Amino acid sequence: MRARLKFLVDCIAVILMAPAAWMCRGTSTFSFWSQTVSLIPGTIGVTLRRGFYRQVLPACEANVCVSFGTTISHPTARLHRNAYIGSYCTLGDVTIEEDVLIASNVSVMNGCRQHGTERLDIPIREQPGVYEPVTIGADSWIGERAVIAANVGRHCIVGVGAVVTKPLPDYAVAVGVPARVIRFRNESSDSATPPEDLSPAELGVR
Repeated sequence: MRARLKFLVDCIAVILMAPAAWMCRGTSTFSFWSQTVSLIPGTIGVTLRRGFYRQVLPACEANVCVSFGTTISHPTARLHRNAYIGSYCTLGDVTIEEDVLIASNVSVMNGCRQHGTERLDIPIREQPGVYEPVTIGADSWIGERAVIAANVGRHCIVGVGAVVTKPLPDYAVAVGVPARVIRFRNESSDSATPPEDLSPAELGVR
């Protein structure tokens, strides 16, 4: 009964958000509506955002939660089943796979080469850059205020405030700026980096 009720509520949300979805015919319009729907509070906001993104993204699957204040800048983003995205996140062209947990204030940017910097005779803003789509693998957990600029493998943990600039392999636990792998979740704890060798920032201590 509960599943049927949730399905009905999701259908109503899709209907209510259909006009906004219909108006999303360009990147600028998409950004406007992404920012607008991000400001709807509470459970109603989560439900309406899911209804909106199900119509405008290539994939927005069951039980996706996009929390208050979170915006998506690219209409090519993909949100898969049971993905949770915390408040005030900024997402670019990202594929978020099943069962991913993303804490609040996380930024997912499309690589570290979005702006050209080679030439000095023209402003950086006018130099061409490279956008690199990012994937966060299934069952990964991204800590608060982390910055993701490269692919994250499956079953990974990214620590609080970490900056991921290079791809992380499956099962990696990564912390720091730039992020470095301190252990793998599928290996014994004997091979892990001892806590005393890590700085407070890497341990997520404020």
